[in-house]
Amino acid sequence: MATAYSKEVMKRFKKPKFAREMKDADAFGEVGNPTCGDVMKIFLKISKNKKGDEFIKDISFQTFGCVAAISASDALCELAKGKTIQEALKITRDDIIKLLKGLPSIKFHCSVLGEEALQKAIEDYKKKKK
Repeated sequence: MATAYSKEVMKRFKKPKFAREMKDADAFGEVGNPTCGDVMKIFLKISKNKKGDEFIKDISFQTFGCVAAISASDALCELAKGKTIQEALKITRDDIIKLLKGLPSIKFHCSVLGEEALQKAIEDYKKKKK
């Protein structure tokens, strides 16, 4: 049984824009799915805008996983970059799937990993700030 990925998924898988480790990250989030073996790491660099709101100045990922997991990680980074912390917390798996122009239903869990990894990274940042 062949699984058809959108052109957007394949483009992001072949040339992800945000795939790299960030050595000086302000925050880090890691999640995994024991069923499929995917592991997603999200790195955040936080700054303040002119209004004094904290925003995601830079974001990157390292993902060990399938085509959908790597593409979902890249899409998540594009959605979150430049957003305030509050805006980024509102990013959902549906936003990721929409940006990817769809995912096979059997791969929806990859978008859930993206949502969870971003939330963990933001939690990490908030803990370090205290």
